Amino acid sequence: MIRVGVVGGTGYTGMELLRLILGHPQLVLAEITSRGEAGTRVDALWPSLRGQTDLSFQEPDAARLRECDVVFFATPNGIAMESAPELLAAGCRVIDLGADFRLRDVRQWQTWYGVEHACPELLSEAVYGLPEIDRGAIRKARLVANPGCYPTAITLGLLPLLEAGYPLGAIVADCKSGVSGAGRAAKVATLLCEANESFKAYGASGHRHLPEIEQTLTEVSRRTLDIVFVPHLVPMTRGMQATLHVAVTATCDELTACYQARYAEEPFVDVLAAGSHPETRWVRGTNRCHIALHQPPGREDRVIVLAVIDNLTKGAAGQAIQNLNLMFGLDERLGLEGAAVLP
Repeated sequence: MIRVGVVGGTGYTGMELLRLILGHPQLVLAEITSRGEAGTRVDALWPSLRGQTDLSFQEPDAARLRECDVVFFATPNGIAMESAPELLAAGCRVIDLGADFRLRDVRQWQTWYGVEHACPELLSEAVYGLPEIDRGAIRKARLVANPGCYPTAITLGLLPLLEAGYPLGAIVADCKSGVSGAGRAAKVATLLCEANESFKAYGASGHRHLPEIEQTLTEVSRRTLDIVFVPHLVPMTRGMQATLHVAVTATCDELTACYQARYAEEPFVDVLAAGSHPETRWVRGTNRCHIALHQPPGREDRVIVLAVIDNLTKGAAGQAIQNLNLMFGLDERLGLEGAAVLP
């Protein structure tokens, strides 16, 4: 059994991570820490986990965490980078669900996140944890930077086009996320009376996921792309859709065949028939991404790509478990094969 530690675990992503760890046949939850909830039983904070664990949250203790085989950081940005060097030196592997190791350029990271990076020497070693791009590197990694939810949906929606080398014009990434993407901390903007029966864009003039998106797409395509990214808040709990408007000259059938060929062996990406409209509820609570392509009538110079994921699962905790499976030589589907819950 693989001994797992979780730093954090009190937010929505952390809760999803705990759910998946406790249901995984090869993992044992050995340590869970939280300064704010130290002494509280996990199932008292998360009653949905009653009967799954009798652990309580503990104050962070480096010695106990070093005894784990792998430590997840389900924490705000800036926490993992303080502890990762010590854990790695002790032979523990680290998977950060935050943004501390996603950007390779330390100056860019510090510009977007507003603090000095604590261990910039690890940025070049950290492996970007999107298995569909480079599972070989993930298998060998000590340190994995779990991708953000928007970058995951956008990258999976564009990857076949980029790898096939189609000349692309401007790309507009029009993306929507459920309110859980804003986290569990109390904020006026995400109160029920503020978010319900409303719809809004945010971060339109610059969102922290933009440099991550640009970095990933540039590395895949080996060229600079013209992309506009606008996220929106939707009054639902979980789920994310990326609607990608791409200037490219090809028929929808040709492009759909390209996508189906590229993702034929991918266990968590499902390319639907051209003209389909995937829904976020089809992937709720799963590690899956559903993709479909559309083309406006008479416009073979443009395609619309629809990609849906669960922002808490494939967009965060599920992808982290997929990365763990790869890092420890397990079937990457292990613990992640459940179907979505409908209605």
